[in-house]
Amino acid sequence: MPTKKAPATHGARRAPTTSTRPANRRADAQRNRASILAATVTAIRKNPDASVADIAAEAGVGRITLYGHFQTRAELIEAALIESLARGEEVLEGVPLDGNATEAFQRLVASSWVLVDQSRALLAAAQKELPAARIREMHESAEARMRGLLLRGQREGSFRVDLPVSWLLTTTHVVMNGAAEEVRTGRLDADDAPWFIDAILLPAFASSAAGEGEAR
Repeated sequence: MPTKKAPATHGARRAPTTSTRPANRRADAQRNRASILAATVTAIRKNPDASVADIAAEAGVGRITLYGHFQTRAELIEAALIESLARGEEVLEGVPLDGNATEAFQRLVASSWVLVDQSRALLAAAQKELPAARIREMHESAEARMRGLLLRGQREGSFRVDLPVSWLLTTTHVVMNGAAEEVRTGRLDADDAPWFIDAILLPAFASSAAGEGEAR
């Protein structure tokens, strides 16, 4: 009894490989995530109370896509703030902090102010959504940089030592965020803010020894 021959496979077209599909999906997901985070900053700047739907529309994606990356508005804002701070760290790492501590402090304040001004709307939204401890935790790297400079200034006699560094840090934070609020309300020009910040902080932080040295 004759047997059936197996179908010839020579020259048959192979099924297209699917190995690149997961990679493409991951790339698409990464692009969507980046677009959503960028849109969050833009939407919040336009409207501090921007909803998830508003942010999705700004990003050009559907809400289902957005919720595939971030389950809540708070989670979305936290991720956007983390990314903003990471970019800020790259900027601050390039600020020279050697030499005279007071001059280094002015350079650090000027660069930090630019970052505060750029992210002030996002930070305000985060303050409504996230615990204060979490926001402070996310600022630890920037705070550590400022703390180290203030400590050096105290050791070298540039900054007063009768106040703890923790208080100098708090004062710096309050003044810079106060400047951000003044800019927001239109009472202060953003380009003038570093001068106003220095006008408050430098005299307040200067040690009496440094002041006597300048008087001579």
